[in-house]
Amino acid sequence: MTNSVPTRAVRAADKRRRLTAAAAQVLHERGVERTTLADIASAAEVPVGNVYYYFKTKDDLVRAALSEHTAHLDDLTGRLDQLPDPLDRLRALVEAWVGQRDLAARYGCPTGTLAAELDKRADGTLDAEAAVVIRRLLDWAADQFRAAGLPDPDGLALTLVAGYQGMSLLANALRDPGVMEREGARLLDWLSSLGAR
Repeated sequence: MTNSVPTRAVRAADKRRRLTAAAAQVLHERGVERTTLADIASAAEVPVGNVYYYFKTKDDLVRAALSEHTAHLDDLTGRLDQLPDPLDRLRALVEAWVGQRDLAARYGCPTGTLAAELDKRADGTLDAEAAVVIRRLLDWAADQFRAAGLPDPDGLALTLVAGYQGMSLLANALRDPGVMEREGARLLDWLSSLGAR
């Protein structure tokens, strides 16, 4: 009987993990208002009744999706931190964004679109949680500009992330992944010009 306890715990952790990943995906694709718990359960291949065992409300699933976005960001920046040059890290970040051009053209930036949608809600709590994820990216980018010895690293980070959010929004609005390619190339040129100073 003691052998079944770890197996049960592993299965429960796997279900929660699948639900969290499904929440991030489905909320990105459909938005908060158009997503049901049944949609997320279906994407996670979990019976809908089980969703309530792990997440009591849709807001709990939104929080889980935001934690998934944070984990993806941390994974990406952790890999980029292996590059020796801070400007190369930023260039690789832009290249990663451009690599997601088809997804961005279809649905926009996962965190940015979620933050914009949550801002429209009356309760005003989850939008602040989405802002934490965006702030994390801004802080990481500022650290890279700072490590490169550039003036106004916070302002440069804001310019970079605003460029990404803008190109994601326009690629999505126009359903044109080429926007990501063209604007990504401009961001790369801009980063190169900063390194030439």
